[in-house]
Amino acid sequence: MERIASFTVDHNKLLPGLYLSRRDGDVATFDLRFKCPNTGDLLSNAEMHSTEHLIATLLRNSQAKEAVVYFGPMGCQTGFYFLFNERLLSLAEAVQLLKEVFDAAGEFSGEMPGKSPAECGNYVNLDVATGRAVCKWYADLIRDWTVEKLAYDA
Repeated sequence: MERIASFTVDHNKLLPGLYLSRRDGDVATFDLRFKCPNTGDLLSNAEMHSTEHLIATLLRNSQAKEAVVYFGPMGCQTGFYFLFNERLLSLAEAVQLLKEVFDAAGEFSGEMPGKSPAECGNYVNLDVATGRAVCKWYADLIRDWTVEKLAYDA
């Protein structure tokens, strides 16, 4: 079998950040890396889930919502994938959008989006304060990120 592209990245060296993982036609995939697996410092279920609800909601309500294909957690609990249509959103615009959305999530007030049994199958571990803290940390991490820094080896 062929190795999938994400398995060719050396996770022992990969630092938290924002990376261009792949392109499939018009769809670009960003790897939003939060933690490194070799440190054992993974995001908790509540951190992953709360961040996902905040960011997915803000992305799908942004001015660029038509370009958003998907935002969701990595199974390894080290970050998230953001898929978007590059015909509608350039790499630079996508980087800027993520900066804005994570800033907004870091200041989010109000009830957690989708926190009810009818809206989410695991709503009990959602927490606004937890999501806000993770988003603020990541917003600070990517504040000066540029398209030039999207390469895994940069």
